[in-house]
Amino acid sequence: MRKSLLLFLLSMLGFAVLAQQKTMSLEDAVIGQSTYLAPSRPVSLQWRDNDSYVYVEDDQLWQNEVKKDEASVILTLDDLNDALNSGDAIFQSFPSFSFLNENEMLIQYGQYMMIYQLDLNAFSMEYILPDDAANIDFNEESRQLAYTKGNNLYVMNEMGETQITHETAEDIICGQAVHRHEFGIEKGTFWSDSGKYLAFYRKDESMVEDYPMVDFMQRVAEGSDIKYPMAGMTSHQVTIGIYNTETGESLFLNTGTPDDHYLTNLSWGPNDEYIYMAELNRGQDHMKMNQYSVSSGELEKTLFEETRSTYVEPQHPIFFSENNPDQFYYWARTDGWFHIYLYNTDGELIRQVTKGEWEVTGVYGMDSKEKYLYYQSTEESPVDRHIYRVEIKSGKTEKLSNDSGYHSARFSPDMSTFIDSWSSTKVPGVYALTKSNGNRIRTIHENENTLADYDLGEIQLLTIKAADNKTDLYGSMILPNNFDVSQKYPVVVYVYGGPHVQMVTNSWHNGVSWWQYYLAANGYIVFTVDSRGSDARGQEFEEITHRQLGVVETSDQMKGIEYLESLPYVDKDRIGVHGWSFGGFMTLNMMMRENDTFKVGVAGGPVVDWKMYEVMYGERYMDTPQENPDGYDETNMVNHVDDLEGKLMLIHGVQDDTVVMQHSMQFLRECIKEGKQVDFFAYPTHPHNVRGQDRVHLMEKVCQYFFDYL
Repeated sequence: MRKSLLLFLLSMLGFAVLAQQKTMSLEDAVIGQSTYLAPSRPVSLQWRDNDSYVYVEDDQLWQNEVKKDEASVILTLDDLNDALNSGDAIFQSFPSFSFLNENEMLIQYGQYMMIYQLDLNAFSMEYILPDDAANIDFNEESRQLAYTKGNNLYVMNEMGETQITHETAEDIICGQAVHRHEFGIEKGTFWSDSGKYLAFYRKDESMVEDYPMVDFMQRVAEGSDIKYPMAGMTSHQVTIGIYNTETGESLFLNTGTPDDHYLTNLSWGPNDEYIYMAELNRGQDHMKMNQYSVSSGELEKTLFEETRSTYVEPQHPIFFSENNPDQFYYWARTDGWFHIYLYNTDGELIRQVTKGEWEVTGVYGMDSKEKYLYYQSTEESPVDRHIYRVEIKSGKTEKLSNDSGYHSARFSPDMSTFIDSWSSTKVPGVYALTKSNGNRIRTIHENENTLADYDLGEIQLLTIKAADNKTDLYGSMILPNNFDVSQKYPVVVYVYGGPHVQMVTNSWHNGVSWWQYYLAANGYIVFTVDSRGSDARGQEFEEITHRQLGVVETSDQMKGIEYLESLPYVDKDRIGVHGWSFGGFMTLNMMMRENDTFKVGVAGGPVVDWKMYEVMYGERYMDTPQENPDGYDETNMVNHVDDLEGKLMLIHGVQDDTVVMQHSMQFLRECIKEGKQVDFFAYPTHPHNVRGQDRVHLMEKVCQYFFDYL
């Protein structure tokens, strides 16, 4: 009797625990993932010096030392406002900052750029930027700021503001990123170490076709033009200016012809004598690493060249040895994998520093003696990231992080210690203080599992073979809440499949978007696989899709479908697919190339015809339409509309300037001509991605489509 009563009470307790668990709402999934449900992280965690690190909590700057775990407040919000002597509390919250050295903090707050000195409790520099200042770039040595206003470039120092360029044509832009942010280009200004010189991009778009965008939110719709060079069409022209802050004069590098080549990955050599860049031809199959004289602007020499039958894609500037000004390091896929190479300035390869069939995915720097170089890589597994060091002379590597997961590092200035921040599928985040030999000192923070009270579907990491039956592909699967192996469940495949994106990683919840848990709570399996063509697997894995985007990727996705259909609990008559951008393109591929498999699809912002996509990305992977007409025809989704069988919805942002609305319009027109019924939804005012509160509406639209038809 007692035993039965005890079992009854335990079962009721278990039921009560389950009853207390929350079901994830769409608001939780979309807004909560990055706000109120995001794991708590140390705010502004960084190194002050070699012996101490800092973080912000409750509008106070706290410091901890490496040798002893004792936190103390070294600066408060009130201290900062008092130091201004303005009578007004300009700082309403603790501002973003970085340490220039152990006593000086660079602070940016709105239009203010300041240097605060901790030892003096005073500001030593205070610049107030114009309201329209953008692309701000600070030089630590000279304490000067570069920024843009409109299409022109300016510099500010203690003497005030100086206008560097004086362009009046709206089609000429200075000081901003070029080549549509491809080739690792993220900005348009590049200070020399001393701050004497400022290199900058000048982009002339006057020869590029105008592309119309329409704002429907006015009483009378208003049109505006953007510059959008499509594959095979005339692209913009770029030159490199160099401004001398001492003389106030500028010169432009003589980069020669043709004008439509790509000037990428700028870097300064020691002593401000030379500037280096990776120059790429329009065909993107021939790269030259060139050295230019700063004083004359002339080409001094080509250090080395790289050619491929497919494409060369430089993504990282060279960086020089601190101990030998005639040597530099180059991080590239020269042997087909991202590795680090040591060259001299005559262009001679001294040695390949890292080597293997894995990718270096981050470079942190070297110790002062330049014995070791510290980096992040996929050596352990393509879905993991670990921290390593390599002995530069011998090539011997040491793994410095131990726990299975996705690791990144913040090193102290002298590289003697680092903060290892990592997560895994089941671990929301750990921050561990670690010596440069890998010995852990202590854990300094563990993120709280903010989803502990939620009833979530089980997530699994899995491996399948690609369509070549030899290459490993990695996938993830979320099972429905209250999963019952005896039941049959519908599946939604979430797909991307394109270059520079890896969807599946051994990170917190595999890095999935949480709306997938919402689908699982509603009885769906959600499945993702990174097909060939995706990121972090080497050049051969990526370039197998060259000149035929969507074909190999679809074949690989179907291997994922084979795996799903082998599972007794998968309803193979109810399989859907959803993706955005390249994933929208893949959704169309899968719906039409495999029309007997997929019942429902939702394609967001889809590329339909690569002839209508931009030059840099499109021509890298497809060559030009003139060079590859058969490839463009085969990958044009308009040409496959006749094969469409299932339910399909297209979604597009009306102001999309990445994948322009023309893609969806031409696809819809062909559907009408072929008598194919499809659904369409537009998001007015939104560009390529739908963000903010409107994203809840978007994901409700996507999910409801599967609820209705799958």
